[in-house]
Amino acid sequence: MTIRGFRKRSGTFVIRYVGIRVTGFILVGLLFAVQPGNTQPARSRMENEQQIASLPEEQRTFERFRFWWAGLPESEREGRPETAQAQQDALLAKYADWLKDGGFAPPDVEKQLALLKRRGGAGDAEFWNQYLVKNRRQWLNSAPNGFLVEIVKGRKPGKALDVAMGEGRNAIWLAQQGWDVTGFDPADQAVAAARSKAQQLGLNMRTEITTMEQFDFGENQWDLIVLSYAGCSQVARQVEKALRPGGILVEEAFHTDALKTMKIGGSLCKPGELPNAFQSLRVLRYEEPVAKPDFAPRPARVVRFAAEKPVE
Repeated sequence: MTIRGFRKRSGTFVIRYVGIRVTGFILVGLLFAVQPGNTQPARSRMENEQQIASLPEEQRTFERFRFWWAGLPESEREGRPETAQAQQDALLAKYADWLKDGGFAPPDVEKQLALLKRRGGAGDAEFWNQYLVKNRRQWLNSAPNGFLVEIVKGRKPGKALDVAMGEGRNAIWLAQQGWDVTGFDPADQAVAAARSKAQQLGLNMRTEITTMEQFDFGENQWDLIVLSYAGCSQVARQVEKALRPGGILVEEAFHTDALKTMKIGGSLCKPGELPNAFQSLRVLRYEEPVAKPDFAPRPARVVRFAAEKPVE
């Protein structure tokens, strides 16, 4: 599916808080996994408990939550609350019921929930440090996102923001093209790796160790905002406000169809979600191809979206 050059009428939209590379949702780092589908049956709850029995208590708590999340139907993951906190509270209420059904006493349930709330942010950063730096998968794309390269080609460089920049593959490439780049991510070691590489290349690039929730996107500030596997439409309002007139958004994420062949914790977009979410932007290009994702070992359906803030 490809859509080019149409304008959506202005209107309201509801932000979906599902995303994995969305650091504003405090538990997000505990959820992420990309595992190719296979014909082996999923582990049972008892088998999972046996497998994690030797882990430290804190890690068991996180792994138990991830196991529950992986088996949760997509329709039950989303809910309807309009704030990340309300979404988190609704999910944790479901999780508490699941724990009780599994035989955990109420005090133990409360202890586990408190740990998830208290350590979720730190767990997010540590997960991405492990995933992107310490135990990096060979199939992760280290090159700049191909869709970003295609859309940005020929555009005059300006101020660019790389949201959830990770180890900086997109930010560094943009800086090499002459863009004035700022990037942020909660994973401190990934950001440190980006800084180190930029210094080695003699590039000036501003970085922050922070979350989407804490970062100030500003207003009429950016000529380019990049959302590369950084959730879906969770920060639509911030992006629309932060782009300068004539500035563009470039985004790529997993399509919900990818769930048919992979276990994915987030960065999932429904069909047509992005054009509907960013209704104040003029769509330059939208497509839902089967392609090799930057964060998966084999082809799956993704969404690609480029849109421009109109010049008034």
